[in-house]
Amino acid sequence: MAMNLEDFGYNDAFEASRIELQLGDFAIGRIISEHKERYVVKTTQGDLEAEISGNLRFTAAGREDFPAVGDWTALLLYDTGPAIIHRILPRFSMISRRAPGQPGEAQVIAANIDSALLLRAADRDFNMNRLERYLTICHTSSVAPVIVLTKTDLNPEQRNEEILDGITARIPDVPVFSISNETLQGYEVLLRSIEKGKTYCMLGSSGVGKSTLLNNLAHGASMKTAAISQSTQKGRHTTSHRELFVLCNGAILIDNPGMREVGIADTVSGLETAFDRITGLAYLCRYKDCTHTEETGCAVLEAVENGEIDPGSYENYLKMLKEKTHFESSLTERRRREKEFGRMVKDFKKDRNNTRY
Repeated sequence: MAMNLEDFGYNDAFEASRIELQLGDFAIGRIISEHKERYVVKTTQGDLEAEISGNLRFTAAGREDFPAVGDWTALLLYDTGPAIIHRILPRFSMISRRAPGQPGEAQVIAANIDSALLLRAADRDFNMNRLERYLTICHTSSVAPVIVLTKTDLNPEQRNEEILDGITARIPDVPVFSISNETLQGYEVLLRSIEKGKTYCMLGSSGVGKSTLLNNLAHGASMKTAAISQSTQKGRHTTSHRELFVLCNGAILIDNPGMREVGIADTVSGLETAFDRITGLAYLCRYKDCTHTEETGCAVLEAVENGEIDPGSYENYLKMLKEKTHFESSLTERRRREKEFGRMVKDFKKDRNNTRY
């Protein structure tokens, strides 16, 4: 069923980009589903299957240059066969993580996101460190985070309050909502915070209730749900690919497969923003190159010892700082190799041309 592009988040900024890039002869569509480089794109002609063009594939420097769910694209349409994605319109935000098993490579989770719903289940071993990882991804991506604590009906009220107090103490200034997927307690308040025309992305492990949340918010969106394995307490994968939906109030929500690995791909200031208490104190350290591990006069260590900074948050910060440094060094090495390869190709073409004449 065809819809207005504005219903899926198209706005004046994207239209200005289309005009500036001289894409007036192309159809415009937003990617609503991705599966192994096969895409479904929402257009005014309806939902179309699409593939990327050979040129787009050839010029892509890495995974970030490939289309992702949430992208607005310029398309070539044909009477038969899939549409061809000619170009991706400039993104205003992009949520990504370190690509599993690919040093220095980032994997795009979703594009053009206004806010991310960070889902954690209250009934399992609650992990604050993982929540801080999602928070860092959001700050790296310039996406506003919202924390959603699910499955609260499976806990005594006192336990839920303890978890909420722990979140607000360690992660202040981020909105927190608690909901029950069974009783729907808390849904009305959460839905009021989700705005029409804005795009939201759900991030969380398998089994935290992402698909059930989507079903309830969208009043029956056709997403499968599955129980938690009692032997491992891990969620069975119920969402196998990323997909975009429009909720009953006009907000746009992207569902993602549960992520077992949440490696950060931070080359800006996401980590510093997520741990702003620590980075703020770092300016007070005696040494400018303080590692905050053993130096005399370290303001961060002093704050940990005095109870001003949670020890768990401090340890998590050091671990992710190490990952950030490793990712940046791997990225630098990858770019160096790409530059050398580019020079080699250029020299090869030059030598071939000289040989001809």
